[in-house]
Amino acid sequence: MATTTKSPTNKNSTSSAPRNKRRPARGAQLTEEQNAESGFTASATLSDSLQKVLVDLLELASQGKQAHWNVVGKNFRDTHRQLDEIIESAREFSDAVAERMRALHALPDGRSDTVAETTSLPEFPQGEIATTEVIDLVTERLENTVGTCRDVHDAVDEEDPTSADLLHQIIEKLEQYAWMVSAENRVPSRG
Repeated sequence: MATTTKSPTNKNSTSSAPRNKRRPARGAQLTEEQNAESGFTASATLSDSLQKVLVDLLELASQGKQAHWNVVGKNFRDTHRQLDEIIESAREFSDAVAERMRALHALPDGRSDTVAETTSLPEFPQGEIATTEVIDLVTERLENTVGTCRDVHDAVDEEDPTSADLLHQIIEKLEQYAWMVSAENRVPSRG
C-alpha cells in the first residue's frame, strides 16, 4: 500500500520510494546539491570580453553572407567561394566562443538586436557590390574582428588562459583570411 508523503513539490503525492532525485516544481528553489555545478566561473569582465568577440563573429558571418549574395564582377566565383570559407569559420568560432562562455557559467547573447547594437563592425552596404569593393569591405571587417580579439586578449589571458587560446585560434585564422582576401586588390610592390 502506498503511503502519502508531503514534499515541497506536491503536498499530496503518493509514493513508497524515496524521492531524493526528483526535480523541484516550476519556480521552486534548487538545493545546493542540484546547483552542484562547479569549476571556474567567468568574472563580469571576462564574460563581457568574450561577448564582444561573439557579437563581432556573428556580425562577420552575417555581413559575409550579405556580400556573398550580392557580389558581382571579375573573379566573382573565387570571391563568392572565399566568402563561404570566411562565413563558415566565423560561425564555427562564434559557436566555440558561446560554448566557452557557457562552460564558464556566463550567458552569451547572440540575439540580432544585441548584435546590431554592440558590434564594432560598420554596417554593410545594401545592393550589388563589385568584387573589388567587396574585397576591401570584407578585409576591413576581418581586421575589425581581429582588433576586438586583440583588444580583449590581455585581460582574457590574465583571467583565463584557456579562453585566450581560443582567441589565438580566431586571430590566426582571421588574419590569414584578411591577408588572402586583400591580396585580390593588391599589385606587386617594386622594391
